[in-house]
Amino acid sequence: PYYVLPDRNLFVRATLYSTQPNLMLFTDTCVVSPHPHDFTTVASDIIRGGCVRDPTYRSYYSPDKRIVQFKFRAPSFISRSAYLQCKMAVCDRYDYSSRCYQGCIGRGKRSTS
Repeated sequence: PYYVLPDRNLFVRATLYSTQPNLMLFTDTCVVSPHPHDFTTVASDIIRGGCVRDPTYRSYYSPDKRIVQFKFRAPSFISRSAYLQCKMAVCDRYDYSSRCYQGCIGRGKRSTS
């Protein structure tokens, strides 16, 4: 767990350790919860489908594409312990059709027919 008070900033840094220099890391989804095994009942989306869902989210630039850094404010339901579950994508740095370059993928519009 990460020990934090409500409404305090949490700083996150994810690093991909690999001998292959042409890989990059992308954050697809991150959810914060006060419980280590329940990320649905009482939880808050930080990022979902590559789309930022939390207005307190701020990313930090890294020249190394294998490092993702960001911060967000702990939701008010966090009383002491915060647990973060993230889904990351690892892509070829030069594959511009990969998930890493698609960015935010919102829900598509449904047909009315």
